[in-house]
Amino acid sequence: MNELSTPMALQEHIKPTPQWKLIWRQFRRHRLAVASAVLLIIMLLMAIFADAITPYDPNRIDTAYAQGRPQPPSDIHALGTDNYGRDYLARALFGMRVSIFVGVTAVIFEIGIGVTVGALAGYFGGRLDNFLMRVTDVFLSVPGFFLLLIIAGIFAGTLLTLVFVIGALNWMTVSRLVRAEFLSLKEREFMTAAQCIGVPGWRMVTRHMLPNALAPIIVAATLAVPYAILTESALSFLGLGVPPPNASLGNMLQDAQQWLRTAWWIWVVPGVIISLIVLSFNFVGDGLRDAFDPQLRR
Repeated sequence: MNELSTPMALQEHIKPTPQWKLIWRQFRRHRLAVASAVLLIIMLLMAIFADAITPYDPNRIDTAYAQGRPQPPSDIHALGTDNYGRDYLARALFGMRVSIFVGVTAVIFEIGIGVTVGALAGYFGGRLDNFLMRVTDVFLSVPGFFLLLIIAGIFAGTLLTLVFVIGALNWMTVSRLVRAEFLSLKEREFMTAAQCIGVPGWRMVTRHMLPNALAPIIVAATLAVPYAILTESALSFLGLGVPPPNASLGNMLQDAQQWLRTAWWIWVVPGVIISLIVLSFNFVGDGLRDAFDPQLRR
């Protein structure tokens, strides 16, 4: 009899599938999420290499087209110009770069605060947990967007201000999520074994607990980026975001208000870009949520 025919020999020769392959396999089944991820990559590359795509400076005024109203698309300007004679394709690409930068960096800042607060509360528990969660409750009880308007109105002027304001006021959900994961992980057998052999607390957090809590953090971050981009667009639309003449998708919509009926492309372009970015991130987040769910991978 062949030695590989025995059950024990078969178990020895069957290698477990790596976790990332299982996640990728499940993610590929979500076709809308895969298509959205491809679209996001394309849009990100367009934003990064905007200088190579268009020869125009987004802030340079073309006097030949500065006629007091937007000019329609032409052979020279593919998406036309705004009322100041600035190339609209260039402003859309650079505005997309600014909006994505603000959204992603704000979420990174938000995740950093939320993970730190949630990890400290979940790992140490007791009075520290109670104090940090009460602070979180206070932030949750404050009307977020109105506070954003006040702070942005006082400190508006730079991209870093936008990143700080959006990130500093939206970390609470992440902190609660991480705290719940840490409280659950503390009760697992591998954590008890690590404590018994004297593994330092910082090592248990960084090498054991945090990696096991990455899945919900990644999903939360993916779903938080659209909200951050919409927040930046809303603040810029109200004149409290990216200062002119620099372009962002929000202030492009603000400038398009007076041309809603006479120059449709002025508001359609930034509106469609914002919608595509937000929808793509949401679909990718849904796909990742399903991919990280072990019940759906069976």
